[in-house]
Amino acid sequence: MKKLLLAPLFVSLVCCAQPQLTQQDFANTIDAAELRVLLYTYASDEFEGRETGTAGEEKAVQFLRDQYKAMGIASGTKDGTYFQPMTLDVRGKNVASKNVLAFIEGSEKPEEILVISAHLDHEGVKNGKIYNGADDDGSGTVAILEIAEAFQLAVASGQGPKRSILFLHVSGEEKGLLGSKYYTDNPVYSLENTVANLNIDMVGRTDPKRKGDRDYIYLIGSDKLSQDLHDLSEEANQKFTNLTLDYTFNADDDPNRFYYRSDHWNFAKNNVPIIFYFDGIHADYHKVSDEVSKIDFDLLALRTKCVFNVAWEVANREERLKVDKKK
Repeated sequence: MKKLLLAPLFVSLVCCAQPQLTQQDFANTIDAAELRVLLYTYASDEFEGRETGTAGEEKAVQFLRDQYKAMGIASGTKDGTYFQPMTLDVRGKNVASKNVLAFIEGSEKPEEILVISAHLDHEGVKNGKIYNGADDDGSGTVAILEIAEAFQLAVASGQGPKRSILFLHVSGEEKGLLGSKYYTDNPVYSLENTVANLNIDMVGRTDPKRKGDRDYIYLIGSDKLSQDLHDLSEEANQKFTNLTLDYTFNADDDPNRFYYRSDHWNFAKNNVPIIFYFDGIHADYHKVSDEVSKIDFDLLALRTKCVFNVAWEVANREERLKVDKKK
């Protein structure tokens, strides 16, 4: 498999090592063209729909590991493999799978961990057709790679995050949030010291119900456990990206129950503050037609910058986020 080497801008800025680089400089390395290159590989037929426990998923986890190695970001596992192997119960059948973990250690509060997550799996092959899952969740997966690269640039420039950051790619989401449950049941880093989880699941498309209003992102859960996290998210967006933060699906009586339907839930039920970033349901959801050609890459880049800026603020604030509600 061809290894992708990311970010010419990343390389040039690191070589120059300018101490005056700002948070916005790092955010601006998140690039629509790079996201496009990554996703056209990750959501290609080569990965065979990335179904949990298949050869296609194995190609996906190796691809992710190779990207982190190329960026010089350390493994998040103690054995240095980047992999958290697990056996999952998928409809009564034991399936071997892996989560992928990469890690940047904090400079001042390394024991406090921010987790940025997305699920790496999709629906696989059905009736001879490959379900490539470009939006679900190829978009979140490549967004994390770009966020990780931006933080690694900060590290190389002597401005690494104060808190540690775990870049967590989980499998088994489509089978029932199994990979994230395995991680929270068997955490590599203490959940008590996990300050927040930012979960990215489908951020590359627009909801047809919004009728052309495209510069938005649905946020779910930001105020469920921590008002600090909600306020920080609002302030970071207003300062840097100015997206419309839409809380339509955040209502406690939301019939879609999205708060319980992606990997952040396994952190939230353990009292870790979360934000779930989501673009909504479109006609290609869980269909073979969820292809890269339908991704809005400029919007994906803007949303990725939004998550990066929230992550930056969480990782670098003086005080740990307060948890003021309990599940």
